[in-house]
Amino acid sequence: EERQAEEHRGRDTGKMGVAEKLAELQLEMARTQKNKATEGHLGILKAKMAKLRTELLEPTGPTKQAGEGFDVVKYGDARIALIGFPSVGKSTALALLTGTESEAAAYEFTTLTCIPGVIHYKGTKIQLLDLPGIIEGAASGKGRGRQVIAVAKSADLVLMMLDATKPDAHRAQLEQELETAMIRLNKDPPNIYFKKKKTGGVKFNNMVPLTKMGATPGDTVYRVLQEYRIHNCEVVFRGDYAIDDLIDIIEGNRKYVKCLYCYNKADAVTMEEVEVLASQPNSIVVSCHLNLNMDRLVSRMWDMLAMIRIYTRRRGEPPDLEEPTVLTAGRGGVNVKVMCMHLHKDLLKEFKYALCWGQSCKHAPQRVGKDHELCDEDVIQVFKKTAKQYGMEKKGKTLTKQGCIAEPKKEVDKKDKRGPSSNRHDGGPAKNTGKMGKSAGFA
Repeated sequence: EERQAEEHRGRDTGKMGVAEKLAELQLEMARTQKNKATEGHLGILKAKMAKLRTELLEPTGPTKQAGEGFDVVKYGDARIALIGFPSVGKSTALALLTGTESEAAAYEFTTLTCIPGVIHYKGTKIQLLDLPGIIEGAASGKGRGRQVIAVAKSADLVLMMLDATKPDAHRAQLEQELETAMIRLNKDPPNIYFKKKKTGGVKFNNMVPLTKMGATPGDTVYRVLQEYRIHNCEVVFRGDYAIDDLIDIIEGNRKYVKCLYCYNKADAVTMEEVEVLASQPNSIVVSCHLNLNMDRLVSRMWDMLAMIRIYTRRRGEPPDLEEPTVLTAGRGGVNVKVMCMHLHKDLLKEFKYALCWGQSCKHAPQRVGKDHELCDEDVIQVFKKTAKQYGMEKKGKTLTKQGCIAEPKKEVDKKDKRGPSSNRHDGGPAKNTGKMGKSAGFA
């Protein structure tokens, strides 16, 4: 028991040391003026802060312990996480959208664990998770914030519930907590090529002018790489990005998630305030108490998830419109290859071609391959190879259209690409064919 107490105190001391260093760097960054001359110094400070945050959020070593999380199995075609401050209407929204009973009361922290529900919409099943309310400092583990954020990382969409009657500072605080926890909302991964090498030094190149990296972007990149002790690598910027994007690529543990901002309690504000909130990007205003605009909320979630439904068809039968195969860009892609993997893992090995009907085709039906991109409500009919074709391919042989084994091509002599011919003059006597002309050997 004494040994465990000493290890616990040592672990707390280490965490306090990292937190103090992080606070000092934040203070130094606040004191530093932001201009082109200080971009390199600010880049080094940001790199140090990113390393400390990674060490604080993901501790490594013998003292690492498995934390208590929310054991919720993934179900359905997509997962949505409800995130917000306490008492903003998350449990009420879950009950209205899914019919799942979740305790709701007038006091804060009513929900203490993760409560799942399922939304049935357009033939698909969407899992909705009601998470406990997070508070300031949740990224550091306060109020089970680390478990809540871990569930948000596994979600396909974050539904951020906000109170329309309170200032917009709540939105900024939640975004800051998720940003600290390595979650990037409504952002695409930066198009930066980064590869470590054993030798060769640092090779830096940019395909567009860099306006967010200061006067000398190359020096800023070199200094950040030295902070990470990377001395041999290749970096190529294919867009105008900042130093934060380069740090995200180097760390490699960032999660890019779509986010929909939902302002609840619209019945308690004026129409002018509702119009201002609704005009913001990726935002919607609802009232869970009066059940206002909830159907539009489900439609917006469907649009942001960008799910497509694919129907299958057997030869000589109408398509099966009851149970579609649902594909999303965030779960592998939306091509024929991914659809075959959803149906059966061995179907891809026996795949020959497919016939497609729908918006993705130029004509109906269209013969397509594995890389064909599908659209919503397309109909697919897959044709498999015959047993003879599949067996010959396993042996490394190919078949012709008539079903015969194709013979390997004969190599042509490099000196004469025309191949063997009776009319070729190779230095010997020409063959007389009995006809006049050059082909008979006459000059």
